[in-house]
Amino acid sequence: MAFFFYFALMQFQSIIGQKDVKEHLVQMVQHSRLSHALLFLGKEGSGALPLAMAFAQYIVCERVNGKTPAAAPGPSLFGEPEPAQNEQPDTRNDSCGECAACNKAKQLIHPDIHFSYPVIAKKTGDKPISTDWIKEWREYISLHPYGNVFDWLQFINAENKQGNITAEECNDINRKISLKSFESEYKILIIWMPEYLTKNGNKLLKLIEEPPPNTLFVLVAESEEQILPTILSRTQLVKIPLLTDMEIEAALELRAGAKVDKARQISLLSEGNYREALQLLQHEEDDWQAVLREWLNHIAKKNLPGQVKWIDDMSKQGREKQKQFLKYFTHLLEMAIRVQFIPPAAESMNNELDFALRLNKLCGIGQQEAIISELDKASYYIERNANAKMLFHALSIKLHHIISNNSLILTQ
Repeated sequence: MAFFFYFALMQFQSIIGQKDVKEHLVQMVQHSRLSHALLFLGKEGSGALPLAMAFAQYIVCERVNGKTPAAAPGPSLFGEPEPAQNEQPDTRNDSCGECAACNKAKQLIHPDIHFSYPVIAKKTGDKPISTDWIKEWREYISLHPYGNVFDWLQFINAENKQGNITAEECNDINRKISLKSFESEYKILIIWMPEYLTKNGNKLLKLIEEPPPNTLFVLVAESEEQILPTILSRTQLVKIPLLTDMEIEAALELRAGAKVDKARQISLLSEGNYREALQLLQHEEDDWQAVLREWLNHIAKKNLPGQVKWIDDMSKQGREKQKQFLKYFTHLLEMAIRVQFIPPAAESMNNELDFALRLNKLCGIGQQEAIISELDKASYYIERNANAKMLFHALSIKLHHIISNNSLILTQ
């Protein structure tokens, strides 16, 4: 089992990859091209939220703003060489991380950096707002800066309750933004997952379009299509690309302590999603290949009792593991398709490649593509709390029909 330790040091240098985005954000500030409403649009695990927080810290940093000049090195009492001036933190491209504003920002207690995010009611009948959960939010971000909304809702024990950015939250935003800033030149509101605003977001339209002076809205979203068009049209888009395999591999080695081979394997599976990479690393001991072999053999043999037992076991695994299993199956199918065009060298053979070659004997490219499509649909429905038993029963039937004309038992 792998364990991960984080701390809320939200400087650009602590964010994985995204070199071009960081430079673009710094240039916006340095050349006074800062729009009053930005939309950070990035898929899960790309680091959009940590980037928004690092951006907010950069804006309020006292050394970036020239309020606290770097201390000049003084003479040493004991004759050591005086430190060079350039050893001070370089605030041209990042916040200093040392001033009072930075220290407050990285603890998520800066009075001019506000957060809004999906929440649930603590008690029946309550009308929740984000600040009801601020203590939990600070703890969550310190542990899971690359987490998604599902992780957050599970963290606050939402169970099957739907998170929401409520009308009361919108009223609270209007109230907070109408106040003068306490310490910094800017008041900053980071709205995480504005997709959860629904029609309540219309309460913010006038505020976003005509905000008070020196007010900055940073919306952090995963799906452009799910944001209210009236809000979307009032923001300047900042696209956050997926991370590269090399960036994820390096992060797993340096931050999560993964071994080189395991980090490389997981980086290929995670598809640019660092949150997914951490999930895979956490469950690296799971033998998905054996689970997959058992399932496909039951399907190929038309072993209905075996399928029922397998489905019952899989339904108990929990949503995250079910998604990881489907992703692993997709990975092997994509590998199987790839090796048909680029045969692997003999020295590169391993268990996964051997399994992929067996899949090519089980079904052809067209069938493999059809299975990948069904796996993608299944992952989509799992994410939306589909009944796992019904889903895997249906998926087993579909896979049987797809491969039934070209069956081969997958032996050990």
